[in-house]
Amino acid sequence: MTRLSSALKKAMTTAGVLLGGAVGFVLQAGDAKAETLVTALSEPAISITSNFTGADIVVFGTVERDAVTVERPDPYDIVVTVRGPKETTVTRRKGRVFGVWVNNDAVRFIDIPSFYALHATRPLEEIADTAVLNSRQIGAEYLPMRSDGSGQEDAQRIAEFRKALLRLKLQDGLYAERTDAVTFLSPSLFRTTVPLPANVPVGNYEVEVTLFRGGALLTSHSGSLKIGKAGFEQFTFELAHTNPVIYGLATVLMALATGWLAGVIFRRE
Repeated sequence: MTRLSSALKKAMTTAGVLLGGAVGFVLQAGDAKAETLVTALSEPAISITSNFTGADIVVFGTVERDAVTVERPDPYDIVVTVRGPKETTVTRRKGRVFGVWVNNDAVRFIDIPSFYALHATRPLEEIADTAVLNSRQIGAEYLPMRSDGSGQEDAQRIAEFRKALLRLKLQDGLYAERTDAVTFLSPSLFRTTVPLPANVPVGNYEVEVTLFRGGALLTSHSGSLKIGKAGFEQFTFELAHTNPVIYGLATVLMALATGWLAGVIFRRE
């Protein structure tokens, strides 16, 4: 009886070890990725000076496949998104009051991207379905825009203001969606050029590259871009935010000096 019990324990131990090894193998296989992305930016930092009229950044990279990946007939799709620092903005709507156009309604949107650019190999609806795009927040339509409104009665009103905000951002060049803007230079090498307007906000940006194939999201890779003021613009920007009193006094003194100098010049003439 003792010998039988010992043999049974030994068999159970051996089975446990084998099962643990099998589970470990499955987990390791699940963690492996068939495709990976290697990406880079042409300029990781942009300096804004007094003569800044905009800039272009080139996002490029390659798709690397492991040796055991089975070739599939569907081509790769790349989506590149550039998001600026978050901001809170107020969208207002004008109306006629006693014959005068005034702002009579407004909605405040909290923590929305101050800048958003999307480049893709083709239209988004051809790359992935709505559920995937919404879950990954790919496309201006799927960006989360939390407002200070509440209640079901505000849903339609907020949707109208959201639509107006997106339209204004597009007009200002701060939001953009460009399909057919990512080019594959080879079966695995891709690039795209993202223009930055002259009014681009300063701050830290997130650059995300997402790889799709056959409607499935395979992998993604994120990088960072810094846009900041340089030279005298940087000095005045920091002074305005760190010492607003000194900045205000300096501005008043500069205006007085400019006015006095203009008076002297015109008096001589």
